[in-house]
Amino acid sequence: MNANLQPASDINVPSFAARFKEGFRKKWYKFSRNKLSVAGLVIVLAIVMAAVLAPYITPYPEHAGKFVDYGNASLAPSATHPFGTDIFGRDILSRIIFAFRGALLMAVLVLAIAVPVGVFLGLLAGYYKGSLLDTIIMRVTDIFLSVPPLLLALAIAAVLEPNLTNAMIAITIMWWPWYTRLVYGMATSLRNEYFVTAAELIGASKFHILFREILPNCLSPIFTKMALDVGWVILIGAALSFVGLGEQPPTPALGQMVSDGTRYMPDLWWMTVFPSLAIAVMILGFNLLGDGVRDMLAKGEHDHE
Repeated sequence: MNANLQPASDINVPSFAARFKEGFRKKWYKFSRNKLSVAGLVIVLAIVMAAVLAPYITPYPEHAGKFVDYGNASLAPSATHPFGTDIFGRDILSRIIFAFRGALLMAVLVLAIAVPVGVFLGLLAGYYKGSLLDTIIMRVTDIFLSVPPLLLALAIAAVLEPNLTNAMIAITIMWWPWYTRLVYGMATSLRNEYFVTAAELIGASKFHILFREILPNCLSPIFTKMALDVGWVILIGAALSFVGLGEQPPTPALGQMVSDGTRYMPDLWWMTVFPSLAIAVMILGFNLLGDGVRDMLAKGEHDHE
């Protein structure tokens, strides 16, 4: 026996934790190269923490509900009320921080429902390309995609009772087709790859082929689109709230706050400007973060390092 051969137990095989740590280090390196993406991550984390800790960090948490103080109504920004007060005397800064909760909840729940539905339908249509199932799924998808997203969401929300839940339903109904179309294109190209053919030859189930062979190869574009879509969902939700089809008063909603403030422009400009800036900062933060996620998941020159 060759004396240079070592037992298999002596071979240094990296543990799962070590491989995960090394993979995370590479991904973080690619993400951190874009300083704007890091800034987006900081903005998003700050907004999430503010929303979670809203009852403890806002100067006037009671102003997020049924509260009236006409003695302090329509006050301009000051040290006591940095963003001023509205016509009911409620602190605008406190209401903006509480409004982050509804905006984030909407984005999370809409994507949590729309993404699995869209991905599943895209996988089915792509794998069974040319079948009746493919035709039905993709023609329905094309019908939804042919209507402007905001118009479709407004039409759906208008026939439902105006509240946060129905606004989320309206946005979800118009959001899943984008993921169906995205995954359909990738599944169509992957269905003829050798690893799919090999799985079919050994008798693997359709469930295994769809979710263990094809889906893992679609995850990077899906995650990238999800990160970029958060800002768009927040914007659509604010638009529904602006026209009164979202969360209802006295619960604070950014779009509703902007709408209320427009009636008193330019005298009470702070009622519109600060909620508008809050929406812009949220969308900016998630878009910058989405750009970083896209760069992090993209295969590039540093993947071999």
